[in-house]
Amino acid sequence: MTGLDHIVTSGIFSLDGEDFDVDNNVWIIGDDREAVVIDAAHDAAAIRAAIGDRHLRAILCTHGHNDHINAAVELSEEADAPIFLHADDAMLWDAVYPEHRFDTELRHKDKIKVGGTTLTVIHTPGHSPGGCCFHVPADGLLFSGDTLFNGGPGATGRSFSSYEVILESIQKRLFPLPSQTVVHTGHGESTSIGAESPSLPAWLAELEQEQ
Repeated sequence: MTGLDHIVTSGIFSLDGEDFDVDNNVWIIGDDREAVVIDAAHDAAAIRAAIGDRHLRAILCTHGHNDHINAAVELSEEADAPIFLHADDAMLWDAVYPEHRFDTELRHKDKIKVGGTTLTVIHTPGHSPGGCCFHVPADGLLFSGDTLFNGGPGATGRSFSSYEVILESIQKRLFPLPSQTVVHTGHGESTSIGAESPSLPAWLAELEQEQ
């Protein structure tokens, strides 16, 4: 079974000239020797403390919104760990870090290995163009970022987002996963594929009303 640590950090999400107070889930996956971080949000020191003396192999970004990456560079520099992000979110990254490029481009179906665990990248645009989820099939886990929450899809009423696209991502790339798959989200409580998939018809009906 994959070793999994979870902390919640707090800060500001900024987009389209608005600021929002948010609590972010930070997920740390690995074993007692090495780990990867999913979404280095707000507080590099708290994340370092949760990693402990393990080697940080990588910082994986589900997407480029500032609240999911604003501790990434500090953590990367202190731990000498590369930052992974899908290239379609480069403009969001550049808005936060105009002088610091992320290290590695995530691609759909990429495999990332840490501590005997393999994570598979699933590109799920909609909340942002480069949004990605990380699937651990051996343990029945999905780290969904802001693509899928407990209770519905991620927000799409802002720049670079699309309700139609996020529903397509969820329907075609997430809901085919086993229903018992536990979904660890970017904010709030965890859920499962089986808990959320029955709501798809209602979400699609909302899309038809909008069009």
